[in-house]
Amino acid sequence: MHGEYKVPGGKLVVVDLEVEDGSLRDVRVAGDFFLEPDEALLDINRALEGAPADTPAPELAARIDAALPEGTVMFGFSSEAVGVAVRRALAQATDWHHYDWQLVHDGPQSPALHMALDEVLTMEVAAGRRPPTLRVWEWASPAVVIGSFQSLRNEVDPEGAERHGMTVVRRISGGGAMFIEPGNTITYSLCVPDALVQGLSFADSYAYLDDWVLGALEGMGVKAWYQPLNDIATEAGKIAGAAQKRVVSGGGAVLHHVTMAYDIDADKMLDVLRIGKEKLSDKGTKSAKKRVDPLRRQTGLPREAVIERMVASFRGRYGLVDGAVTPEEMARAEELAATKFSTPEWTARVP
Repeated sequence: MHGEYKVPGGKLVVVDLEVEDGSLRDVRVAGDFFLEPDEALLDINRALEGAPADTPAPELAARIDAALPEGTVMFGFSSEAVGVAVRRALAQATDWHHYDWQLVHDGPQSPALHMALDEVLTMEVAAGRRPPTLRVWEWASPAVVIGSFQSLRNEVDPEGAERHGMTVVRRISGGGAMFIEPGNTITYSLCVPDALVQGLSFADSYAYLDDWVLGALEGMGVKAWYQPLNDIATEAGKIAGAAQKRVVSGGGAVLHHVTMAYDIDADKMLDVLRIGKEKLSDKGTKSAKKRVDPLRRQTGLPREAVIERMVASFRGRYGLVDGAVTPEEMARAEELAATKFSTPEWTARVP
């Protein structure tokens, strides 16, 4: 069995192993990480040898930590990363390079249609009818997108939304509200097979699926990192938030989508969103205005150039061919946009 795990912001960890009588055998750890002393690699292998095959990743990490000699230096990886790689080997997880990735980047579309396209394309990936897809959104109008489980009245000031001409829609994933203005927002979705995140915890999958964009941001001079559970942050503040939805039908799939602040009208945002002190309390700030630091200021690049560089980064890492939403997919999405995502029954399902 073979498993790989690219540590977000770090190095690749590779594990090859066998399972005999329910235990790990012939474990071999490798990768492009740095480790001192050299002999510590043998200690890692020995620590994993004979471990029950159902041992969770944190317990595998604890076995490794107990076996490492004092003063061991692990750079670019950790015992936890090795544990994750073992779990991915046992789950027969796939890697990014196992797939032919498709890019969908269409013209501006309505907020409800974007919600519907996420659902339809993810279901198509789960059914095996669509390859894994990176979809870059273009917005036809300003919007507030609330999470699947958020209270509509607690999150949105209806008078403020109406005053600024903002459509309110609810997405299928959890997480917090997104304040959208077409020229100030960069949004993308990844629709991926469930096999890509096998062996990862729910929390780890967030950082794993966005490691490529951290590299893209670094190439634009922005030092960014993942701030658990679902924020992409810089020293100047948060620049993006992610959300996920798991689909269990067919072969299973994961919808992972991210909204990035290219620019932001903070006063308008506060006029539309009801951002309470409790929400800010764990963010290390007293002001919602200080939470978000737009990419426009940090990169000095036009929005279109930021998107181009992000797409180029993904293409360079994993390969990416230009694609499109099929007529059948669009027809189903348009129907869902009208019958589900534009209805008060869905938008106010949590009043």
